[in-house]
Amino acid sequence: MRLAAAQYTVTRPLYSEDAFDKDHDKIYRQHKTVRDHVKAYFTCNSKRAKNAALSLFPIIGWMRIYRIKEWLLSDVVSGVSTGLVAVLQGLAYSLLASLPPWYGLFAAFFPVITYFFLGTSRHISVGAFPVLSLMVGAVVTRLVPDDGPPVNITGLEGLTMDQQRVVVAASATFLMGIFQLAMGVFQVGFIVMYLSDTLVSGFTTAAAIHILVSQLKFVFGLVVPGLSGPLAIIYTLEKVFVQITDTNIADLVTAIIVMVVVFIVKELNDRYKAKLPVPIPIEVIMTVIACGVSYAFNFKEKYKVDVVGKIPQGFEPPMAPNVEVFQQTAVEAFPMAIVGFAVAFSVAKVYSIKHDYIIDGNQELIAFGVSNIFGAAFKSFAASTALSRSAVQESTGGKTQVAGLLSAIIVMIVILAIGFLLEPLPKSVLGAVVIINLKGMLMQVREIPYLWRKDRPDCVVWIVTCLASILLGLDLGLAVGVGIELITVVFRTQFPRCSVLANIRGTDIYKDRKDYLCIYEPEGVKIFRIPSPIFFANIEFFRGKLIESVGFNPLRVLRKRNKALRKIKKLLKSGELQMTDKGLLHTGSAPIEESEDESNMEDLDQPTDFQNLPVQINWNAELPANICVPKVDVHSVILDFAAVSFLDISALKGLKTALKEFIRVDVEIYIVACDVYILEKLHSCKFFDDEIKTSIFFLTLHDAMLHILEKHPDQSEGEDTNTKIVPYNFHGNQSNGRGILRIREVPDTETKF
Repeated sequence: MRLAAAQYTVTRPLYSEDAFDKDHDKIYRQHKTVRDHVKAYFTCNSKRAKNAALSLFPIIGWMRIYRIKEWLLSDVVSGVSTGLVAVLQGLAYSLLASLPPWYGLFAAFFPVITYFFLGTSRHISVGAFPVLSLMVGAVVTRLVPDDGPPVNITGLEGLTMDQQRVVVAASATFLMGIFQLAMGVFQVGFIVMYLSDTLVSGFTTAAAIHILVSQLKFVFGLVVPGLSGPLAIIYTLEKVFVQITDTNIADLVTAIIVMVVVFIVKELNDRYKAKLPVPIPIEVIMTVIACGVSYAFNFKEKYKVDVVGKIPQGFEPPMAPNVEVFQQTAVEAFPMAIVGFAVAFSVAKVYSIKHDYIIDGNQELIAFGVSNIFGAAFKSFAASTALSRSAVQESTGGKTQVAGLLSAIIVMIVILAIGFLLEPLPKSVLGAVVIINLKGMLMQVREIPYLWRKDRPDCVVWIVTCLASILLGLDLGLAVGVGIELITVVFRTQFPRCSVLANIRGTDIYKDRKDYLCIYEPEGVKIFRIPSPIFFANIEFFRGKLIESVGFNPLRVLRKRNKALRKIKKLLKSGELQMTDKGLLHTGSAPIEESEDESNMEDLDQPTDFQNLPVQINWNAELPANICVPKVDVHSVILDFAAVSFLDISALKGLKTALKEFIRVDVEIYIVACDVYILEKLHSCKFFDDEIKTSIFFLTLHDAMLHILEKHPDQSEGEDTNTKIVPYNFHGNQSNGRGILRIREVPDTETKF
């Protein structure tokens, strides 16, 4: 049984904005000034102090609700599993940063400690992230290259290459942390909004390609210097292929075996994740096996395999950052800060939605800023989060950052006691682990066909960001990507899809007239919809589209009318035009030629002046003396401002000019559904004058249409045999008649969809 459609009936007066304000008392609110906001921000009381403490130390909030019996065991299992993965990834990602492997353990320990107290996410695993590690590596190899002397920086003299690189990496990380902390303190976490999912996808795909190329030297066992800057990836590939005949077969075979086994087991983990209590930690298992095999068969001496080597036990003393490195790395540190936060926040948001809790973007900036500053003081490099490691922490049952703290304890045990067991580990194994973990980022290439079909500007952003990041480097590539993204936003708002609306039969609904068959279009009325803000960049586009939709240029018509009026006055003065019962009669021997040498050409743009003219001229009628003026069939234009969110000063001036041009050719202008704040701005900017009045603003489109139909009754009834007449009643205090709906019919030759 088919249910009847729900219906509603509304009986109310026809409202303009002025009439509505007259009938309904409005609350005039005092808007706060900048001084008021500053005063409120620095005002302190006990409640604000408590909220500030809870906000700055989220651990206070979630520790109060910690369920020891339900959560502790899960956090322990998760912490141990995550800690083992963090050890392996720390060693592997330190190679991306061009640092000795054991410094990756510091990145898996120190930042985790501070994030435990300051972070708002309960599930992300803080530590090294491959993209950030690669960006750090680009800075390190630029300042301390493999070949040639390092950049002249005070404080690097007398240090070994590894020590110099550690100073550079730690100082750049310290500066990155300062940027993040400053953005968090000044509440600018919204900056991550400028990195769309499309841009991040293209950027991380390019980063994955950089990472893949950077690990080839470990997989093939080659000596390839680290390069940075534009086209560095091309030069690196060139050096790899030039030396390809020197490949260490032991390294290559080991890496291939590890990649194949890890890939297969990871696929099984994904396929059977619902049945497995915890994912199989295949990277850890293969690392242990590789260490054992390398030690048993003496890979280092017998097969010349490059291994991790000596891992010092214990932590190194803290160090102060090098200020000169700040000056050299400021350009790279800022994009590192943005990328590190954007990735971490994106992952944290996924888990917060899944587990129903709130994360604070500004507090996350503070947490990562402090974590990177603290870690850099102990020679750690840039930390964020890795999706694979966070997935381990969450999938193994982690409930809170207690799991993260326990993972840091596992790393600490390795640093203090059992790090020597990893010394025989071939670097080719670490390279293989890094490469196999790039699968997710590399497979993002599959998004391109979908984006091309659904949103081509987004597809352009993806492709340009990816190519620029590959060829120019990650820092410049990110800047290019953001630039392209902003350009697409400008183009979307600068060239919006404007439309002409018409009424749907028997309703107060208005839709694009191109999309529907049965529509009502009163003679002489045009409804123009602007679907974007109006500002300096698109005001001329808006005016052009408006002129196109009404079918005439009002300024040109006005100039023609004023020229014609001058001629008529001139002919009347000379006696060649005379007043008769039928109007003006031309008595001259020949029509006067149009002349362009008239004085005061600027007056042509002014309102038509009928002063001292004995007759009112109908511009749509035939004029004497063969004077030609374009006919205007439109008497009313409605501008739908429902989607206009703001107007700037330039647009306001352009809009005022456009409205006056229509008003001066006797076309009535109405603006509907205008935002109240835009109206306030129009009043404050003295938009209204003798020509443009507040009465042109109406609450809704239908109010304006009914007002026009009352003022200009539709005369089309009965004129067209293909036109059906449908009454549409409006019961209101200001309208006693009935509007007439005309239904546009499609000829049989057209196809109906």
